[in-house]
Amino acid sequence: MAALIEAIHIKRKALFEFENAPFACLDSDITTPTARGGQTLVRLKMRNLLTSAVFEKTFKASDKFKEPDLQLVPASYLYSDGEGSHFLDQESYETLTLDKQMTSNALDFLTEGAVIQLHKYNGNPIGLQLPIFVELIVTYAEPAARGDSSSGSGTKMARLETGLELRVPPFIKEGERVKVTTENGEFSGRA
Repeated sequence: MAALIEAIHIKRKALFEFENAPFACLDSDITTPTARGGQTLVRLKMRNLLTSAVFEKTFKASDKFKEPDLQLVPASYLYSDGEGSHFLDQESYETLTLDKQMTSNALDFLTEGAVIQLHKYNGNPIGLQLPIFVELIVTYAEPAARGDSSSGSGTKMARLETGLELRVPPFIKEGERVKVTTENGEFSGRA
């Protein structure tokens, strides 16, 4: 039987099961009443890992939650088509398909063969965990205009091999590998 977690022990980034769905805690706030006999309450900002819905809910400190049956398995990105995005589970070698909702903007950072972590809940794929940074090749970069650095902007548009467009420094050229932050899709440096 899965271990039970009390609401008061759920901290940021903790995973728990509520109403038969896995959740990730985004923030927790504990309120201790000043009156005698008052209940300690825990307000959780949480994300449903199946639907990506985010909401806040208040629980008693003693409310208990099960640990979700979540697994992270390494998987490599194969391709995307009308059915969804297809990944090869690196442990079982089975092909897993995720729909657009499950991948959200992850395809902006994935190239064919890229190995990522795939979330499985009760044995079924539910989403991806991208690395913090990815390295991608610049396929198009605006020409840098003379004097750009003195105007204060100091950036230009570039398109990467996945189709992602972002602002890069003027010295970045086509064919270069750049490091991109997956959290916000911003240029992080040369690779």
